[in-house]
Amino acid sequence: MQAVILAAGKGTRMRPLTYDIPKPMLPVAGKPILEHTLGFLPKEIDEVIFVVNYLGEHIRKHFGDEFGGRKITYVHQDTLNGTGGAVHCCKDVINGKFLVLMGDDLYHRDDLVKMIEFPFSILAIHVDDCSRFGVFKIDEHHHLVDIIEKPKEGGPGLANIGAYVLSKHFFDYPLVQISETEFGLPQTLVQMAQDEKIKIIKAHDWHPIGNPDDLGKAEEIIRRFYTE
Repeated sequence: MQAVILAAGKGTRMRPLTYDIPKPMLPVAGKPILEHTLGFLPKEIDEVIFVVNYLGEHIRKHFGDEFGGRKITYVHQDTLNGTGGAVHCCKDVINGKFLVLMGDDLYHRDDLVKMIEFPFSILAIHVDDCSRFGVFKIDEHHHLVDIIEKPKEGGPGLANIGAYVLSKHFFDYPLVQISETEFGLPQTLVQMAQDEKIKIIKAHDWHPIGNPDDLGKAEEIIRRFYTE
């Protein structure tokens, strides 16, 4: 099984740390964020596809063509046109079922293991204030119905945290445009959900690294992952 890791962004909120190094390569507990991500992947993943753009040569130099017993493939996202566009860049190298992760977030291995049990799935986490997130609407069987971006009313909800299990069938659907320059992956999956059952799985843990203060918090998360 393949894993697609999105690592093309410029990391502008992390500047000045990201002037000379891509955000997913920032060190946490002595290793780049991406190296921790590879360490948390389920054993079924035998190939990692990095989607790169900004300072992508740093990622290539560190991981090469093989890392930790897994084949490493690189796909260059010429235009930073959203998560949907990033995944579509990989169309020609995808073989079948695949996992998608954000390159600058930390996920829990057990959550990823649970995700790949399903043909299609998305990871979500319960939040008390959903006004800063994309929030899923689900049916009684916890399948995707819709996603509402940053609902004004706030309140609790299941927030999208950017982890997906898909298959080549995903590429049969036109990308949904969410702005003048971006195509959304979850919004495209809402269209796909009209034909396929896409399981929404509640995450055990998740840590986004969005600003410099999150790096210290990430070190605490790493220590907890390794001691469980």
